[in-house]
Amino acid sequence: MSSGEISLSRLLKDTGAKLLPGEYVYCSFDSSRYGDRKELEPLASYQEEEGLSLLILKQKADERGLKYSCVLKGITLSVNSSLEAVGFTAEISRRLAVANIPANVVAGHFHDHIFVPTNQAEVALELLTSSKNL
Repeated sequence: MSSGEISLSRLLKDTGAKLLPGEYVYCSFDSSRYGDRKELEPLASYQEEEGLSLLILKQKADERGLKYSCVLKGITLSVNSSLEAVGFTAEISRRLAVANIPANVVAGHFHDHIFVPTNQAEVALELLTSSKNL
């Protein structure tokens, strides 16, 4: 049995979007494996064929002189969405795309997290919290 809401209309009615503190970046390590670099305290990690990708605080990357290409703000959708909900992240991504805002979606067990360019975070938050937009 799944946990969380599966009704798309209920999920979109109140996303509970909240801006996370800090700025985030993706860093990639071609010779690292899952579990390496734990001192960076990654918010998310993914083992890809090309190496280990970590989503970390920009401050930690800067302190260690790590390379990254863009700076992001995180928005957590605090509505408890089921992993089996159909169309929720697609609709969120579509609406951000209409506003020309890139969306990097990370799904957790209970919530979805959207990472957008820092300079577009406030507009994205408004789009995700205004009932006329969703």
